[in-house]
Amino acid sequence: MPIKITMPALSPTMEEGTLAKWHKAEGDTIEAGDVIAEIETDKATMEFEAVDEGILGKILISEGTDGVKVNTPIAVLLEEGESADDIDLNAEKASQPKSEAAPKPKEEQAAEQKSATVEKPKTQSQPDNKKAPDGERIFASPLARRIAKDQGIDLKDVKGTGPRGRIVKADIENFDGQAAPKSDAKPAAAHESVASRPVQGGIDARKLADQLDMPYRAETNSGMRKTIAKRLLEAKQTVPHYYLSIECRLDAMMALRKQINDQADGAYKISVNDFIIKATGLALKKVPAANSSWTDEATLFYERADVSVAVATEGGLITPIIKNADQKPLSTISSEMKDLALRARDGKLKPEEYQGGTCSVSNLGMFGIKQFSAIINPPQSAIVAVGAGEKRPAFDADGNVVPATFMTATGSFDHRTIDGAVGAEFLKAIKDYIENPLTMLV
Repeated sequence: MPIKITMPALSPTMEEGTLAKWHKAEGDTIEAGDVIAEIETDKATMEFEAVDEGILGKILISEGTDGVKVNTPIAVLLEEGESADDIDLNAEKASQPKSEAAPKPKEEQAAEQKSATVEKPKTQSQPDNKKAPDGERIFASPLARRIAKDQGIDLKDVKGTGPRGRIVKADIENFDGQAAPKSDAKPAAAHESVASRPVQGGIDARKLADQLDMPYRAETNSGMRKTIAKRLLEAKQTVPHYYLSIECRLDAMMALRKQINDQADGAYKISVNDFIIKATGLALKKVPAANSSWTDEATLFYERADVSVAVATEGGLITPIIKNADQKPLSTISSEMKDLALRARDGKLKPEEYQGGTCSVSNLGMFGIKQFSAIINPPQSAIVAVGAGEKRPAFDADGNVVPATFMTATGSFDHRTIDGAVGAEFLKAIKDYIENPLTMLV
């Protein structure tokens, strides 16, 4: 009997993904363990391995299709002695979500509900976009139809890139053809209504830019960027942040770093960030009350110091984790961090390598930023924002003025779990380790 290959759940929180690439074609022989496809989640692109062997009889979901729900059939595998004639295509199609009935984003649902309750009169500039002049039906999402009407675009001139040629929002945004004349709305009134009408996330920037004739380039938000936006908005709305800053003198750490790297003779190269990661891990163990997370039922105090490190990628920010950062030597932290950062930028991290962590570090010192406040990464309760080292005059033990290098570290804390005194104690512990770096080696 043909075996259905379904969209896998590649992480505990994954609900849907993008079928980025097929590594096998219809008719290819597949062995258990073969990589048959690449699946793109909100944070990474992962290889999908076959668990059964046979012949790839039919591909049901084409490359580049996004929004494929977990457990949706994506292909059919034929066992020995079976052929393509054994595939019940009707059954397979019935098991797939229909493009017209596929779950819609909230903004599309809202647009659809609005159109169902308020039927606007049609004008010559707003033709019926459901059918082309020859009677052929045009498949388009409700949001795409609404945007097309707003911009005076005739859907018959737009090529759809969604499932089965369906016209989606991005197709309207990328359409560069001649738009139909727009309705005779008074510009001044339109400006006022757009600027004063609040929408989710603030003023509708696109409509305002269109009304004011402001040139722009629209780039469709990736799943990763949408996830980042959702999580950061949630963090600022639900987590009561407060901020503390402390100055750390770096001279002793910089001298030790140079000595270690010189003796390594190229085997490894320790960075300032490696010392900061180590100091943060040790501080979490020294001040265990800061190594915590809030839940409505209880506060969780972690027994392991796992430090998430912010890495900028082309698609957005991701935080790979150095687990047991307090226990690892600087050379191990350095090699792990280089490997994690490289694979993060290539989108090759495994979910367990970026999900979790008990505290985060974000370092913008390499960009010359002296001080900043970061947003907490829930469910963590703290993040340490690190600025650039700055040379300033200081006093030595004899009271003489000498040049010194200082760095500002700013902690963002969740006040539900970390009281002000605990946050201050945690930052002081980081300062003590950085200013006395030999204590990190014993």
